[in-house]
Amino acid sequence: MTIANLGAIIRSASGLGVDAVLLTPKCVDPWYRRSARVSMGTVFDLPWVRMQSWPEDLQTLKNHGYEMLAMELTDDAIPLNEVEIKAGQKVAMILGNEGRGVTDEALAAVDRTVIIPMHRDVDSLNVGAASAIAFWHLCSAPR
Repeated sequence: MTIANLGAIIRSASGLGVDAVLLTPKCVDPWYRRSARVSMGTVFDLPWVRMQSWPEDLQTLKNHGYEMLAMELTDDAIPLNEVEIKAGQKVAMILGNEGRGVTDEALAAVDRTVIIPMHRDVDSLNVGAASAIAFWHLCSAPR
């Protein structure tokens, strides 16, 4: 993930009500100057944690009751707008690298893959833009 994309994701996460951001061990540093600037400083307010063991830490989240979603173009992916979140339900969304996407190991661990339905033969959005749409949908559900 690029530094600018991570900054945009953190900014959207903070502004749209995400509780925390989890980073993989190889993810860029959110405190890099450009990332912090693109995040409009929200990287200093929004809780984030760098996971130690990827993708094994996904099982820890599942053990704590999180439904694991991944935003990825797969044959069995469902449209994001069909995901219904119930009050009290805990959800974690995995976003992949802009070029490589979500890893096969992470896809094997998730409960569902989701997509944002696109028009005019456009496959997908930039990960920063897609994250904002996903965060809005997931965080607008009753908590």
